[in-house]
Amino acid sequence: MNTLITKIKELKQRHNALILAHYYEHGDIQDLADCVGDSLYLAQQGQKAENPVVLLAGVVFMAETVKILSPEKTVLVPDLDAGCSLVHHSPAEEYRKWRQKHPDAICVTYVNSSAAVKALSDVIVTSSNAEKIIRAIPEERTILFGPDQNLGRYLAKKTGRPMELWPGACEVHVLFSARKIFELKTLHPEARVLAHPECEDAVLKEAHVIGSTSRLLEEVKNSPAKEFIVATEPGILHQMKKARPDAKLFEAPAEGSCACNECPYMKLNTLEKIAHSLETLSPSISISPVLAEKAKIPLERMMRLTQGEVVSWPSHYVEFNL
Repeated sequence: MNTLITKIKELKQRHNALILAHYYEHGDIQDLADCVGDSLYLAQQGQKAENPVVLLAGVVFMAETVKILSPEKTVLVPDLDAGCSLVHHSPAEEYRKWRQKHPDAICVTYVNSSAAVKALSDVIVTSSNAEKIIRAIPEERTILFGPDQNLGRYLAKKTGRPMELWPGACEVHVLFSARKIFELKTLHPEARVLAHPECEDAVLKEAHVIGSTSRLLEEVKNSPAKEFIVATEPGILHQMKKARPDAKLFEAPAEGSCACNECPYMKLNTLEKIAHSLETLSPSISISPVLAEKAKIPLERMMRLTQGEVVSWPSHYVEFNL
């Protein structure tokens, strides 16, 4: 293990590479990375980095986001099979047909989407900035939200803005059991329940705090509570344990007896694959210039709104060839 880590560090220095890792990655990958965070943070770090090579240990759509924002960089992924159920369940051509039915609406798309779907959108959001961005959309405009209907439903309730929802969901977050969480709360009545908004509404009703992975980590760091029940992918527990070694952390249970709350795509990444990727500078993300330019518009609108800037909104959907 130490030899492999040494090799990765040498390769990273040779290529002047930056390693980004999502909170859902294995702990050894998080510990090796230069930056660890949620989707928004990784996009920001990838965009502003001066390194010519960026390796993203996460899933492919995250690396695509970095490539769209920084087309001049070589953006690597350890495994091209590290996909996302939300991406798989929102094919670009079907998303386009949905978009065409509502040409005067503002299309808000969750970052868990392909580059092609982003290109069909007016603004991208992450779970960290979604509420802020929804509130910035003019009241008179209809909102389309995809591809995660649970996040969209939560945002509609939080902001009071009705939305047309794409029927997609995260295959990991929908498996958490509200009944089992309630039972766990009964056993640990002092525990704070933390849930990601991709969870089903029944689970969110059991939660004390609902938020992005970074928000949930912040709660563990700052809360005086000593026990937490965490309803999101358990990779985040690695950082939570480092932040609060005194606290007891319980993984929210899924239905049945399986460990289905682990993201199978995130867990495809390994130290061996990271070393191989840095050694060969592959697999690398490639996006056509036309598609990248179109997808960059809603991503940059997201970045500006996140910083509190005022933006202009398109009056209607303009068709283009993917």
